[in-house]
Amino acid sequence: MVILGVDPGYAIIGWGAIRYERGRYQPLCFGAITTEAHTPFNNRLLQIYRDTVTVLEKVRPDALAIEKLYFTSNKTTAVQVCEARGVILLAAEQAGVAAFEYTPLQVKSAVTGYGKAEKPQVMEMTRRLLRLKEVPRPDDTADALAIAICHAQSGASAIKQQLMNKE
Repeated sequence: MVILGVDPGYAIIGWGAIRYERGRYQPLCFGAITTEAHTPFNNRLLQIYRDTVTVLEKVRPDALAIEKLYFTSNKTTAVQVCEARGVILLAAEQAGVAAFEYTPLQVKSAVTGYGKAEKPQVMEMTRRLLRLKEVPRPDDTADALAIAICHAQSGASAIKQQLMNKE
């Protein structure tokens, strides 16, 4: 199964593709979509959409795993990240790729075994699980790979459930 993990944002959107077979992870490719700070927000959304379509065409994933958002303070930022998430999900839907959402707690638990793990712990375990020489940069890219790993850990049951719902 090829899984595309996405860490949503609007300035930097981390993405990472892995193959998961027989309990083993293989990193395929990863990177980040970036938008310029002074670009009108609608143009940033268009760029995110177009770049996401390009990544989907390149990776051809079986599933897209994306972080479920939780904001407590900056509501303006939250709305903009939600809008960026929307264009990412639209691109996945148009490509026929099923999307699955995971909370930060689920991602941390899947990658480290501890839901309250600190970011450096998650990044290091992601590096180890994927047998990478170093933690991918920017951090958003490492986060996206962790989200993909989380889906690999729990995705089989999620995909089975989705297929049962369609029948």
